[in-house]
Amino acid sequence: MDRAIATATQNQRQRRRWLLGAGLVILLLAGVLAFRSVLKPGLRRSDILTATVETGDVEAALTAAGTIIPGREAVITSPIQSTIRRVALAVGARVQPGETILELDKELARSALAKLDDEQLRNQNKNSQLQLTLERSLNDLRAQAQVQAVKVRSLQSALRDEQQLLKIGGGTAENVRQAELNLTVAQLEAGRLARQIQTQRRSNAADERELGYTVSMQQRSIAELATKLQQSNISSQRPGVLTWVNEELGTTVQAGDALARVADLSSFRVRATISDSYADALHQGDSVVVRINGTDLRGAVASISPAVDKGVVTFYARLDNPHHPALRANLRADVFVVTRAHHGVLRVKNGPFYQGGKEQPVFVLHNDRAVRRTVRFGDSNFDAVQIVGGLRAGEVIVLSDMKEHLDTPELNLHD
Repeated sequence: MDRAIATATQNQRQRRRWLLGAGLVILLLAGVLAFRSVLKPGLRRSDILTATVETGDVEAALTAAGTIIPGREAVITSPIQSTIRRVALAVGARVQPGETILELDKELARSALAKLDDEQLRNQNKNSQLQLTLERSLNDLRAQAQVQAVKVRSLQSALRDEQQLLKIGGGTAENVRQAELNLTVAQLEAGRLARQIQTQRRSNAADERELGYTVSMQQRSIAELATKLQQSNISSQRPGVLTWVNEELGTTVQAGDALARVADLSSFRVRATISDSYADALHQGDSVVVRINGTDLRGAVASISPAVDKGVVTFYARLDNPHHPALRANLRADVFVVTRAHHGVLRVKNGPFYQGGKEQPVFVLHNDRAVRRTVRFGDSNFDAVQIVGGLRAGEVIVLSDMKEHLDTPELNLHD
């Protein structure tokens, strides 16, 4: 015969079932949490680069490729057409004013100078001959004028005689008119000769001036070639360092061809090139930062070439300290042209994480986690990126490239 179960026993069994169910639920939740923890992606701290958000200055800049060049460099050209006879100094040698760098063959120039001298002597002889010819022509006209003057005086006397004869009845009016006509013709001829003498004098003076100009021009050519002949021993007008010289002995050079370059290496400037797509953003006077082996030097854009060559624009920058010991001729440098400057703003070190957009997700470190957060950026340069929103000063972000984890809201960090 069955007996009724006591109420205390039933309650005890009920509590056991509740406790067992609660334990199973707790175990299930713990298992799920453990499983999620195992599946949750993570990173080792040693595999990532981090940086702290700070307050500072950010200068928006254009990046250009630069070369350090001497502040002043003189190009010495050939004064004459000749051949290189001797090179006196090697590249790198210090040059003093007047010191011979190379010598040119002078024989061709000497021959040309002798030819000019001969032509000048011939011009001088022509000048003497011309003066004799002109003087002869003028003397002939003067003689004709003197003869005509005598003729006029004779006709004047004849006219007076005819007029006297007419008064006493020994002559006729026709004879008087004829005498007057003859005198008038003679006077006109005398006037013509006088004007011809004046014209001849002016013509003589013009011919003499023309030949004088020819002689003067020839003399200047002689003096110029004589000076060039003296300069055929190529030298510098100022002290410096020989940075290049044409060492090909026997090479024919034309007048104006470059033979050597002498630079003043006590000061330097920068020649830089940038893509022509940034030409409109480049202005004379813009601040620049020149980076040489980790050393930053300040300066400004001095001039911009108006021509575009193969898609690049060339510009020159002067340095605030052109005598800095880090400067070397032909040394490569990074040039940053500052277009805008922000002072006292939030910034973070530039790195692979930054894709150049105005807004993008980044990972912010929080205890042992890296939490994805959307951040707004402003201007940037090679060193830093301006933070507009989404981060606070003192927070630490991941600088490494995190493209593979952009879909993950949170990452575990472990040693």
